[in-house]
Amino acid sequence: MAFVTENMSKAIDFTDIKQLLDDRVLLYNRLDFIDSDPIQIPRRFSRKEDIEIAGFLTATISWGQRKSIINNANRLMDIMDNAPYDFLIENSFSSNGNADMERLKRFVHRTFNGNDCLFFLESLKNIYTHHGGLETVFTDGYRSTFTAFGALQHFRNVFLSLPHDTHVRKHLSDVSANSSAKRLNMFLRWMIREDENEVDFGLWKDIPTSALMLPLDVHTGDVARAYGLLNRKLNDWKAVEEITAVLRSFDAVDPIKYDFALFGIGVFEGKETIGQ
Repeated sequence: MAFVTENMSKAIDFTDIKQLLDDRVLLYNRLDFIDSDPIQIPRRFSRKEDIEIAGFLTATISWGQRKSIINNANRLMDIMDNAPYDFLIENSFSSNGNADMERLKRFVHRTFNGNDCLFFLESLKNIYTHHGGLETVFTDGYRSTFTAFGALQHFRNVFLSLPHDTHVRKHLSDVSANSSAKRLNMFLRWMIREDENEVDFGLWKDIPTSALMLPLDVHTGDVARAYGLLNRKLNDWKAVEEITAVLRSFDAVDPIKYDFALFGIGVFEGKETIGQ
């Protein structure tokens, strides 16, 4: 299997690397993967809206140590009475004095603070009450360009349409500014990817799995570069486009299944596997 990008002068044969990654997809795309992954938070729920909201909020704070991410996401679900959709609809996030609001004001995950949290919940409520929900907003954006880029850009515009402090913007990636949008791409993988192993949910049917982009982070980026799958040195949107194009040459229908392989090698195997 050969692949050529704009930055390559000749075709590169990725046959052996594809075989290795296919093997690692089988190893890591399994239910026991959930035990140490933030996707376990939305997996607690069965109602579609609860899964979406829990998944989005968990993805939003998914940076740093995984144990801390999972603990804080569980804490946030507890504050929301473990019924995220009902909690959104039944509460006003601009009011003071309510005990739950006071607890939300004290919520912190790294630089994501209580005021950020309150705005995110207020904006999610607006999306569900006036825009048809998260699936509708992302799908409308996708249909504007039939790309994940269009979906992410439209979502950001809708999400930030309410008055807000500029601090909240740092927690919502801007692909038009060349952000890799790792956490949002991860959330889309959770919601959209059809997964016979039932790790990802596959809830949203109007955006194809083939349109998904790799949730590029330091682990997937380092492994991709070590295998010659990615030339760009920065983990930005251009790098996401480059690596996803290669992964689509491996599997045009489900390219982002390789997220499991690249991440798994980077986190659980490291240099020994890369050096083979």
